[in-house]
Amino acid sequence: MAAMPVTEGQNTERYRQKRDAILAAAAAAINEQSAKGMTFADVARRVGLNTTSVTYYFKRKEDLAAAAFENTLERLLDMLAIAGREPTPQARIARYIALNMARLARIERGEETAFAVLSDLRAMEEPIRGRLMAGWQKVFRTTRGLWGTPASRAHQDLYGARAHVLLENTFWLPIWLPRYEPDQYHRVEERLLDVLTHGVAARGSAWSPSLLPLGAEGHAGREAEPGREAFLLAATRLINQLGYRGASVQRIASELNVTKGSFYHHLDAKDDLVVTCYRRSFDTITSAQQLADAAGGSHWHRLSSAIATLLDIQFAERGPLLRTSALSSLPADARRAMVDRSDRIARRYAGTIMDGVAAGSMRPVDALIAAQMLMALQNAAFDMRKWAATMERPRAIALYASTILYGLFDDRLLAD
Repeated sequence: MAAMPVTEGQNTERYRQKRDAILAAAAAAINEQSAKGMTFADVARRVGLNTTSVTYYFKRKEDLAAAAFENTLERLLDMLAIAGREPTPQARIARYIALNMARLARIERGEETAFAVLSDLRAMEEPIRGRLMAGWQKVFRTTRGLWGTPASRAHQDLYGARAHVLLENTFWLPIWLPRYEPDQYHRVEERLLDVLTHGVAARGSAWSPSLLPLGAEGHAGREAEPGREAFLLAATRLINQLGYRGASVQRIASELNVTKGSFYHHLDAKDDLVVTCYRRSFDTITSAQQLADAAGGSHWHRLSSAIATLLDIQFAERGPLLRTSALSSLPADARRAMVDRSDRIARRYAGTIMDGVAAGSMRPVDALIAAQMLMALQNAAFDMRKWAATMERPRAIALYASTILYGLFDDRLLAD
């Protein structure tokens, strides 16, 4: 939000350009350090101003962060409005993906700056938080509308899952797209759209996953201290909900009704906490993959069973996985280590998909791209717990998983 009412002088092109430059710098700082970690001094340094000059445009840091988030929401709505003019759901989704890929290509060429990621929206204070969440709900409803007016409540549920997975996959793109040369972006777009349109399951591959017997060791990483697991669960939930800086040590301790001293008995520092939460989450995913392979069956059954089991965890209170949005808070070395671990998990999914393609239980798809889409799906499912709570858990898992496994236009699971 602007620091003061707009005057005639503030309508000048120079004012707008400077304000836009400050918003771009704030977005970069938020993406690197989170909204709470962003400082006026850092933003000023990025645009070659002093701190006082930044406060001319935005009185408080919270106003600057809110304006950066509102800019993201407005740009998402602009892209969705353009996509919404297409005549069919398939054409609308294709257009939305094309707009995102073109934007990322411009960023890679230095012609545009990235907008602020939205992971810290819930960590903002009221009344800003309420305004931003209303903006996010508008983005979500507009995305859901790309599939048209739902014919029933069941269709609305499915369209909601599709909208969430579509948005989360476009948010996840900047994480893995830089592994490709810019001249390959068009190919990536085609392969991404192929999975979104048709899924990974071969024709006739039925939805009949087995929920795998993940015990406490799958969630805790085989920790010996019973109290430690409780801290990790509470921290994971709060970081997912409020972001890294919003989930303070005091807040985590209060969640468990213990003292801050008790926290430091289990963990040395907050960065250690985030790394440990990531390791716990990655151990859980890896355990699901290992159990699926050990159970045997077709590679389609192994993949769908692992995904269903992890979605069951995400939709339950007993043990969510840590969202990747906390990565930006970590020191560079720790962040690289966590991204490397995530890549190894994705490559295991890719291997399962490739084996399934060879055996005929999965469609010929780009397995590396499909694996990253599955990572986005399981990572984002935590945010859909309230949605999942409105129906039987197996149905919620099936509808949400169908978005990538069967594609964004396959209604077969509505009949189950």
